[in-house]
Amino acid sequence: MRNIILIGPMGAGKTTIGRILANRLGWQFHDSDREIEKRTGASIPLIFDIEGEAGFRDREHDMLADLTAGQGMVLATGGGAVLREDNRKLLRENGLVVYLFTSVERQFERTQHDTQRPLLQNGDRRATLQRLMDERDPLYRGTAHVVLETGGQTPRAMADRILAASRQNGLETDDNPRG
Repeated sequence: MRNIILIGPMGAGKTTIGRILANRLGWQFHDSDREIEKRTGASIPLIFDIEGEAGFRDREHDMLADLTAGQGMVLATGGGAVLREDNRKLLRENGLVVYLFTSVERQFERTQHDTQRPLLQNGDRRATLQRLMDERDPLYRGTAHVVLETGGQTPRAMADRILAASRQNGLETDDNPRG
């Protein structure tokens, strides 16, 4: 395995933890949603408005295929990246996949003021988050090599846990990660 790939729901801390982890390893960090925005020149909400979720998911798949072709990278995926079977396979084959599990309540706390997540812009956020968790949790668990509960741990503590898990799962990392 040549990359570390973080999956999980919105608000799990994938981007924050991923940046810390990449810095410690001296690896590149990529957030698939931000990379889609860079490539298209459009925000995720705008892509959803113009192309719908299906159009966005096609772009997401293409971006994941491009990003996972490399190595020495930490990748934070969008929460729905696991919806497509071809994405799940792609992720598992190209890195150590770590599911950052977080409760619906914690997700709600972290996303309650967010205006950039298209799936949360209609109706009851908590109910939407619960529905997404019910739908996606089995997919996250089926895709992940490692499941870590974020709980109340700091992003640095989570990065430490991921590094330990990566070594236990045979991922070759620098023996002297940066602090």
